[in-house]
Amino acid sequence: MKFQYLFWLSIFGLSTIIFKRKKPVLGTIIITDKCNLKCKHCSVNNKNEIIYPYRQIKQEMNILYKQGIRILFFCGGEPFLWKDDNKTLRDLVIEAKQMGFFIVNAVTNGTYDLNLPEADLILLSLDGSRENHNLIRGETFDTIISNIRKAAVSNICLYMAINNINKGDIQTVSEIAKQEANIRAVSFNFHTPYPQTEYLSLSKEQKNECLDKIAWLIKQKYPVFNLKSAFPSIASNTFKTPCYQCVVMENGRQTICGRCVEIENLCEKCGYFFAAEYSLLFHGNIRVGFDMIATYLKYL
Repeated sequence: MKFQYLFWLSIFGLSTIIFKRKKPVLGTIIITDKCNLKCKHCSVNNKNEIIYPYRQIKQEMNILYKQGIRILFFCGGEPFLWKDDNKTLRDLVIEAKQMGFFIVNAVTNGTYDLNLPEADLILLSLDGSRENHNLIRGETFDTIISNIRKAAVSNICLYMAINNINKGDIQTVSEIAKQEANIRAVSFNFHTPYPQTEYLSLSKEQKNECLDKIAWLIKQKYPVFNLKSAFPSIASNTFKTPCYQCVVMENGRQTICGRCVEIENLCEKCGYFFAAEYSLLFHGNIRVGFDMIATYLKYL
């Protein structure tokens, strides 16, 4: 991360804490809900099978930028399926960079060619060992590993949603992140129990066991892109929700924090580590702030 970006984000954070502002800094644009997979834990794929037009996405990028957002994610569905005339996901990333966004990331299931060197990070879902990943996401594990090894640059961050099926695979995925040259880090979340996926949820005791494992991996110098200082609040879901510094834009409609914010009682069961980290940061948690600076400097 460039020093001037880090300085700007530090000033943003301090002013947010001092003046108790609710201004966002991280934005996600859903560019399609179309996906080639039907994963067990996902409740947002292929509802409408719409690929949103380029002109609309460009307008949404402008709206978010004018709001002061400087960290941008492109999500789906599967964003590598997005195409409008001759425009692809790569064109969106390039334009976002040219517009002035500091960090531009894409979230993918990894089953398509990962030719996106302009992205700061490609967050790629790998949900456990071959057996458990394939149980959750279909027979895609070998395709994903092949695509990782063929990737243009080493800007991939594995993205694992820990649930009742794969909770024993945390170290397995971390080993892959450590060994594969094109992988920069691994980022963990807990399963958020969207309707009809509650059976995948972890108990508080199971979450603590998982967090102890991740903390040990951090201590052993595995490339983990999570903040250990936030773990106590993540385990107990005691961070304040929703996180006003994060917004999601889909089809011209903006929501605070995530698409799940309107589902009754779901915020109190949130499993997104980044939501906890940002919430704690912008409510003045100094330890999380220093932890975030050190982690972002290492992996971005």
